[in-house]
Amino acid sequence: MKKLFVKTYGCQMNAYDSAKMADLLAPLGYARTDTPEGADMVILNTCHIRERAAEKVYSELGRLKALKAEKARDGGRMLLAVAGCVAQAEGEEIVARAPVVDMVVGPQSYHRLPEMIARTARAGGHALETDFPALEKFDSLMPPQASGVSAFLTVQEGCDKFCTFCVVPYTRGTEQSRPPQDILREARQLADKGAREIVLLGQNVNAYNAQGWSLAKLCDAIADIESIERIRYTTSHPRDMSEDLIAAHGANPKLMPYLHLPVQSGSDAVLEAMNRQHRCDDYRRTIERIREVRPDIALTSDFIVGFPGESDADFEATLQLVRDIGYATAFSFKYSKRPGTPASTMRKQIPEDVKAARLDVLQKLLATQQYAFDDSKIGQVLPVLFEKVARDPGQIMGRTPFSQPVHVQADAALIGRVAEVKIARRTANSLHGTLLQEQSA
Repeated sequence: MKKLFVKTYGCQMNAYDSAKMADLLAPLGYARTDTPEGADMVILNTCHIRERAAEKVYSELGRLKALKAEKARDGGRMLLAVAGCVAQAEGEEIVARAPVVDMVVGPQSYHRLPEMIARTARAGGHALETDFPALEKFDSLMPPQASGVSAFLTVQEGCDKFCTFCVVPYTRGTEQSRPPQDILREARQLADKGAREIVLLGQNVNAYNAQGWSLAKLCDAIADIESIERIRYTTSHPRDMSEDLIAAHGANPKLMPYLHLPVQSGSDAVLEAMNRQHRCDDYRRTIERIREVRPDIALTSDFIVGFPGESDADFEATLQLVRDIGYATAFSFKYSKRPGTPASTMRKQIPEDVKAARLDVLQKLLATQQYAFDDSKIGQVLPVLFEKVARDPGQIMGRTPFSQPVHVQADAALIGRVAEVKIARRTANSLHGTLLQEQSA
């Protein structure tokens, strides 16, 4: 059996893709390992969203070069592949800058890995695949070889929004939705492998539209799979929060009261410069409609501070939006240039010290809201779906319907099942409670 090491950067969709690449290579005799040392193949599944993404990849390749040379000295061979969004954006440059790399494969082409391995073995040299063959890759997916209690399932890829700060349309292509029958088949396979929660993934997952099916209809169909107890989806665009999807949050009991809906800024001027295609009041009205059907919903979001041209007044508008909405948690980042995006050439770039100061203020406000949301659950009894053994002896970890991690002293036999837990306290990033009454899955 050959050893396969996959290092995943970035988003949940990359985690899904990494699992699928491992499934695809399993029939070739590759089994996943937790370390690159001694591996027969290493895949870096990259993300282009975070700051200095490409530099981090080249740094990692430098470390892997030594491992590859060591493998060769022992008479073996390590195949080294760069996959994902950095591969898509910088494929030819990777080949030129890092000759140690054998294969460069974009996120829409990883189904060609077996062919690329064979080509490399026959002819040597480099194999480069960075085309956009629509959703051809999904036609080549292997059935899931394994599943956790909570399983990712990609239903949509790509983006048509062209936000001025974002590389996704250039690395993942335009919006494409998988056929519903394929998604439902994979959901059943995941359920048969032990999944009790399905997390539907897409760059703009709520833009899902295939054969007349919306995301709401898809969630309803997945809810009909008896052993699936919970459904979530991420990431959504405010413009695509349709009325039927909003209604589903009140009508579908398996659709969890949790919504990640990135707004990015609380200033209309900044949103326009970002080409977000919505205004702050549009976002507020959407949140109001969602809370009408599901008052207890946990809301999360993304924020970028220090976007080119952001004034003190613009930043204060973001703080006011956060105060108005009240988030269970949120992700916030300093703006950083992405080569090839319109925002990278905009005038009025904000100084780093100003961005850092604003981010600090925003994160303190968001942390206060997160602690308040978590504190509101203390004393409540919540259904927790247990996912894995925790670090502390005798503890297991699960999640509330609001996606909060919960630690409980309980037998590991509860993993994969839902049980009621009385929440006793919170720590910085999780809740702790006492098991009350077990419920069968």
